[in-house]
Order: sequence, then C-alpha cells, then structure tokens
Amino acid sequence: MFELSVGSTPCALTPQDYKTLGQMSEGYTGSDINIAVQDALMQPVRKIQTATHYRKVSPLVPLAFVPADTPQVITPEHEEKLTPCSPGAPGAIEMTWVDVDPEKLMEPPLELKDFVKAVRMSRPTVSKEDVKKSDDWTKEFGSEA
Repeated sequence: MFELSVGSTPCALTPQDYKTLGQMSEGYTGSDINIAVQDALMQPVRKIQTATHYRKVSPLVPLAFVPADTPQVITPEHEEKLTPCSPGAPGAIEMTWVDVDPEKLMEPPLELKDFVKAVRMSRPTVSKEDVKKSDDWTKEFGSEA
C-alpha cells in the first residue's frame, strides 16, 4: 500500500523499508496509509520552510554511474544548488527559504525517516474491535464469497 501511494514520486525507499512501514502500520486501512504517505511527501517542503541554514550541493549524477573517461559537462540544471541542513553541517550558511533563489533550491530527498514520522503521528481509523464486530456481523447476517 505504501508503494502504491508513493507512486512515481522519487524517494530512497528500499523493499525492506516498505516492509518495515507495513509492520509499523499494522491495522491501518488503505486510506490511513494514503494519508500517512501524503504527510510524508510534505516533509521535504516542511524542511525547506523551517530551515535556518542551507548548504551548497551539486546535483550532478553520482560519479559512480559515469565512466572515468567521460568529461563532466556542467549545464544550467547541474549548477550548484542550496538545500536545507542543520546549523552544524559542514558549509552551513545561515538563511531562510525566502533568501534562496527558487532556481537554486534543491528539495531534500524523501527518506524513510519521513515516512516513519508520518506513521507515528497518525493512528488507524478502524480499531480491532470494529473489525471483530464486522466479522461477527458478516458471520451472522452476511455472506462471504
């Protein structure tokens, strides 16, 4: 359910991360999971809005994916960007998001901790007792195919 809700949004979650989230959200409905994912997807925006420091980063493709003899061509989309960081991070510059040129802003990556935080902040909308009552009612009055 988490993977479906994330869809094509770029994130660094592994299959094991999805399994961890599934275990953390035992008893959550599909709707509950979708709400938690929507909250997690907003975490990078919140980091941008609340950051007091930014650092310069390069959005170049990691060199591990580029053959050694291939020259690196710096294009406008590869120019140095700014991303939120902690005040103690190397190269931290004190500023807020309003000080950052939108063309130079690099959104922080979506990480497992964003999803963990979202799941911990939410609660399932259906209790175990509600599920038991539904099962009991179905056994007595309903039919299961």
